[in-house]
Amino acid sequence: MHTDFDRCVRAVQSKDARFDGWFFTAVLTTRIYCRPSCPVVPPKPANMRFYPSAAAAQQAGFRACKRCRPDASPGSPQWNERADLVARAMRLIGDGTVDREGVPGLAARLGYSTRQVERQLLAELGAGPLALARAQRAQTARILIETSALPMADIAFAAGFASIRTFNETVREVFALTPTELRERAGRGKPPAAPGSLTLRLPFRAPLTPGNLFGLLAATAVPGVEEWRDGAYHRTLRLPYGHGTVSLAPRPDHIECRLSLTDQRDLAGAISRCRRLLDLDADPEAVDGLLRTDPRLAPLVDKAPGRRVPRTVDPEEFALRAVLGQQVSTAAARTLAARLVTAHGEPLQTPVGGLTHLFPTSEALAALDPAALAMPAGRRATVVRTVRALASGELALGVGSDWGRARARLAELPGIGPWTAELIAMRALGDPDAFLPTDLGVRRAAARAELPATPAALTRHAAAWRPWRAYAVQYLWSSDDHAAARMPND
Repeated sequence: MHTDFDRCVRAVQSKDARFDGWFFTAVLTTRIYCRPSCPVVPPKPANMRFYPSAAAAQQAGFRACKRCRPDASPGSPQWNERADLVARAMRLIGDGTVDREGVPGLAARLGYSTRQVERQLLAELGAGPLALARAQRAQTARILIETSALPMADIAFAAGFASIRTFNETVREVFALTPTELRERAGRGKPPAAPGSLTLRLPFRAPLTPGNLFGLLAATAVPGVEEWRDGAYHRTLRLPYGHGTVSLAPRPDHIECRLSLTDQRDLAGAISRCRRLLDLDADPEAVDGLLRTDPRLAPLVDKAPGRRVPRTVDPEEFALRAVLGQQVSTAAARTLAARLVTAHGEPLQTPVGGLTHLFPTSEALAALDPAALAMPAGRRATVVRTVRALASGELALGVGSDWGRARARLAELPGIGPWTAELIAMRALGDPDAFLPTDLGVRRAAARAELPATPAALTRHAAAWRPWRAYAVQYLWSSDDHAAARMPND
C-alpha cells in the first residue's frame, strides 16, 4: 500500500487508525516517522514519504515519533494472511529466529538461500532480515525499559543486542532518547513494576468482539496448562530460552497482557505468540466488509463485528489436542489432554494459580505407551502416528511452515480426516481461509441462516467468502447459544 501515495496521504490526513501497521509516514522536515493515526497536525504532502516497515524508515534515517509510538502499532495483517516466502519470513522474524539462529538459520527454515530471502524482503519491505530484526530488538528494548525495573545491561542482552554499546546507540537512534531518558519519560506518575512481571498493552484494529476468542479458550482450557480466572485467560508458555506464564484480559481499546518469564530474551517471541493466539493483527474492516456482501451472513456480522479466529501459542500442542478431541465431547478432550499433562508435562517449579505444568512436547510423548490412552485402538494409533510425525519433523506446523506442505502431510496420516486437518490449518497454521463444512455446529448455524446445509453445497456457496472462510466459521459458530461463543463467567 505504501506505493499508493494519494491513498496514504488521505489516510494520514484523516488520521485513520485502520492503516496503522500497513505503512509508516516519514516527515522530511522533522526526520520523524509516524503511524497514520498520529495525533499531531499532518505535514504537507510534499514533505511526506511512505515506507512499508519501521525498519525501512529507520534505515532511511528517520526516528520514531514520541507521540504516536509507531513501533507499538498493530502488525501488518499481511503476515498472518499470506503463505508466501515474505510472510513466512516475517512470522519467523517476529518469533525471534534471526536473533537466535541468524539469517542463515532463517533461510534454512524457509528452504531458500540467504540471498533469496534478503532480496525478497528488501524488495517488499525496504529492509533486509537483519534490519527488520534490529527494529524488533529496539521495540523489545523499549518495552523492557518502560515496564520493568531490570538494569539496562540486562535489558540489552534480553532484547538480543550483542553489546551494551550497540543497545545504547540503537535506542538513541530510533527513539531520540537515551535508555535512561526513555525510562524516566515513561515512569512519570506510574507505580514501580512488580519484580519478575511485565504488564503490556497489546493493540488491535477495532472493532474487536472478544466473546468467541475468550469463550473458546476458557471452554477448552486444559487443567494445569490453562485456566480462566479473575476475568482473564491464563496459561503456561514453552519458549526457546525458558518458559513463562501469561494472563490476557480484554479491555475496550487493548488487550491487557501480564507476562512472567524465566528468561527475558523470550519477550519478543512471547508477545508475538500472544498476538497470534488472539489474532490481534487481523484487519476486521477487510474481513467483515467481504462477509457482509452475503445477505445471509451480513446479520451475523452486523450483530457482533470484529470477530477473530482463536489460534494457538504452540502449533504442535494444538495438533495433538485436535487429534485427542476427535469424535469426543469437549469435556472428554480436556480430560484426555489433562492426563497427558499430568503424566508427561514438565512441572513448574512455582505454580501460579491453577497453572502447574507445561504441555508435553512431541519428543516427550514419542515413547508413549498407546495402552495408556483411554480411547479406541484406532484413535490411539492416530495419536501415536501424529506424535511421531511431529517429533521426527515429518510434520512441520511452526510459524514459518509451508501451509500447503503441512496440509498434504496431514492428509497422509491415517486417522486424520478433513475436519481435523482443516481445524489444525485454521488454528495451528493460521490459514484465514480454512473451512469446516462438515462441522455439526457450522451446518446447524448454516441451516438457521438459510444457507446451504450440506457440506458440498455449503462449500460451493462459501467460495464467495474467500479468503476469509475461517472468519465466516467464527460468525456461524457464534450464532449458537453455547459457552464457547460468549465471554466466560468467573
